[in-house]
Amino acid sequence: MGVLWSAAACSTGDGGSDRTVPASPLAEVSPGASSATLTVAQAKAALITNADLPSQWSGTSGAATWRDGLLKSKVDASGFGSDKSAAADCQKLLDGLYAEELLGKPKGTKAVTGFDDSDNQAQMHYQVAEYGQSELTGQLAWLATLPQTCAEFTAVDGQGGRQNVQVVSAQLPDEGDARQGLRVTMNGQLDGDPSTLTLDVAAVRVGDSALFLTNGGLNGAESDSTAQAVQQGTPRLRQVLEGKTPAASPTN
Repeated sequence: MGVLWSAAACSTGDGGSDRTVPASPLAEVSPGASSATLTVAQAKAALITNADLPSQWSGTSGAATWRDGLLKSKVDASGFGSDKSAAADCQKLLDGLYAEELLGKPKGTKAVTGFDDSDNQAQMHYQVAEYGQSELTGQLAWLATLPQTCAEFTAVDGQGGRQNVQVVSAQLPDEGDARQGLRVTMNGQLDGDPSTLTLDVAAVRVGDSALFLTNGGLNGAESDSTAQAVQQGTPRLRQVLEGKTPAASPTN
């Protein structure tokens, strides 16, 4: 059964408590090919800030330790029998989550940023990039197959710990030209202790470009935050691609 991410309204705080939005230490921009439709300035302008998210989010202080401990796992291909193609798809999923390239390598400009949710010990990694419409259509179609191909499988981390991985579809807010959502759960051990990693995955195409995010951690995934990031980020991306200046981020 898929996961439904409900629309999340942006909350408003006390009248005199405007939030300061620091630049994220993860923010970076990679210049792309000269034919890219998304410019460096547009990519930077299309990024959301923590003001676009619920109030517990702040600029990230660095990658979570579970990224190396869990996402660098290898699929136990024996669980797929002779279906080597399915095992390869599930490995591609894990590798893409770790490298944040589930949509493939951008052929143009890319900008990335990250946020920490200290209340829930979660992280959100968010990026916008230019890929090409046909490439995005193919990658989104591939993502849609994963809840069947990789519904449940076993992966082995670098220390030999076995992780039971489950993948289900998740419905995103009706934003952009096309979209695909997933929820990935890894249940096993991390450094010898029982652990469960839950990640929301969201990809939304706008023309030749897309936003992509992962959100979650060892205490679960705040799906309202995922939905809100999509709702706030998609219009920003569309506006910059139209040569407009995005509206100011709301104050939580």
